[in-house]
Amino acid sequence: MVVGKADLHNHTTASDGTMSPAAVVARAKAAGLAAVAITDHDTMAGVEEALAEGKKLGIIVVPGVELSTVADGRDIHMLAYYPDWHNEQWQERLAGLRTTRGRRNEMIVARLVELGIPVTMQEVEQIAAEQAGAGRSKEKTIGRPHIAELLIRKGAVATMAEAFDRYLAEGGAAYVNPPRLHPFEAIEWIHEAGGTSVVAHPGLYGRDDLVEQLIHKGVQGIEVYHSDHGPEAEQRYTDLAMRYGLIVTGGSDFHGERQGQVFHGEIGSRTVDVAVLDQLNRKS
Repeated sequence: MVVGKADLHNHTTASDGTMSPAAVVARAKAAGLAAVAITDHDTMAGVEEALAEGKKLGIIVVPGVELSTVADGRDIHMLAYYPDWHNEQWQERLAGLRTTRGRRNEMIVARLVELGIPVTMQEVEQIAAEQAGAGRSKEKTIGRPHIAELLIRKGAVATMAEAFDRYLAEGGAAYVNPPRLHPFEAIEWIHEAGGTSVVAHPGLYGRDDLVEQLIHKGVQGIEVYHSDHGPEAEQRYTDLAMRYGLIVTGGSDFHGERQGQVFHGEIGSRTVDVAVLDQLNRKS
């Protein structure tokens, strides 16, 4: 029986991380983890490489993805673990999410230009390509961290945090939120693909009533442990999970390093027992 800890929320260059899937797995191994999940935004393009590296290094790799959804005008992220990522319908649905994400990026760039900041989508795409390297997949997901990196290079802001606070996060001057997949539908998609659905970082939403709606809709787990959750939030969501019999998960939300700083948290800084994988790998 495998023992140890698992970090179930990590990003790679397949989306908006700065390290390749293989490098993320190697970093998890170096951190002493027994398992690591690859949960890129709206793509599973990094899973195969990560699985191969995990087999080589002797660490369990959990195939996953973080789906971008919106409810009541608020970004909600849904984690899917162990879906059949080779399923054609599942891949088509992920492609649709990436198309919507691309439109949002264009809207953000247009808003920044209106604010007098000379940026282009071509520049954003170049940064994404640089970070992904020569093996960049056509399924590569571009996100706000790439735009934030461009803002830093342009001298518009000094740090990633400033980029999000001033421009890119909810309430920021360039924040936009076009119509997207509803999390209720995302739960159905995940279950249809044979995966397990988990609410990502619920403490970031400020809407525990909405989290409970997702639970009643059939979500199977909740990310209790996250780099942006403090002790009070961890206890609150532990209690919620216990009340409804949900799977308790956790992860760092590691995106790599930018400007010399780890974004959101270091691999292994938030973990759960590796035994949780048995719960996540039960097909719906």
